[in-house]
Amino acid sequence: MAFYKKVKMKVNGKWYPKSVLVGSAITTEQVAKRLAAESTVSPADVRAVLTALGGVMGDYMAQGRSVKLDGIGSFYFTAATNKNGVATEKEVTAALINGVRVRFIPETRFRGGGSLTGGSSGRRAVRGLTDVDIEWEEWKGKVEADEAGTSSGGGENPLP
Repeated sequence: MAFYKKVKMKVNGKWYPKSVLVGSAITTEQVAKRLAAESTVSPADVRAVLTALGGVMGDYMAQGRSVKLDGIGSFYFTAATNKNGVATEKEVTAALINGVRVRFIPETRFRGGGSLTGGSSGRRAVRGLTDVDIEWEEWKGKVEADEAGTSSGGGENPLP
């Protein structure tokens, strides 16, 4: 179950639902145990692979490649630069890059029948990680238990 809270925007004075993260983040250990339960791999083996995954992905992305994980999506680096820019093409150098960002695009699949030409065939693109049935409930400040079976009892996560 996902949660939302009611938020009034200062810009236009209108109210909107905003998603809320509750409890603590799910850990690598929790993910490893669940993946092990859904496969023939031990939790220790899953944990070892998940631990190595970040470094392997970072290495490939540092080589200018994107990394596509089936069922998840694609990850790639983008350069972060100062907002001022420079006046001429000749002035553009790597020294203007002051950081790096990891970008993510969820995997896209198509649902529905019909032709490949578009039209009103009922065919639509869906994102892999967001194509789940989500039941939304208004956040009341606490939740009984999270998926791992531990009481989250905490406040909301400050992330947007």
